[in-house]
Amino acid sequence: MKKIFDGKKTGKLGTKKNPAVVNVQTEERVTELESVFEENGWEYTIELEPDKSEDITNLEILLNPLKTKTAEKKVGRNEPCPCGSGKKYKKCCGK
Repeated sequence: MKKIFDGKKTGKLGTKKNPAVVNVQTEERVTELESVFEENGWEYTIELEPDKSEDITNLEILLNPLKTKTAEKKVGRNEPCPCGSGKKYKKCCGK
């Protein structure tokens, strides 16, 4: 049986503990990506493998981080209706 969680926390992507790993096909692409990583101060490992397809998913994650979503506050049943009728929500739009 494979253990899924080992209790060790992985570091933030782009740090010394968890560097971004990128695979590219050409030397030109290596220098291009090195400048992007250096510009942003991220730790990285670039592997030059001409026979494999390019994989820059870690770089894309660093350039486009996920934004936190916040849930909108729901209207309670006994609160005034947001439509402005003056009635309670449960008697107006909450049917």
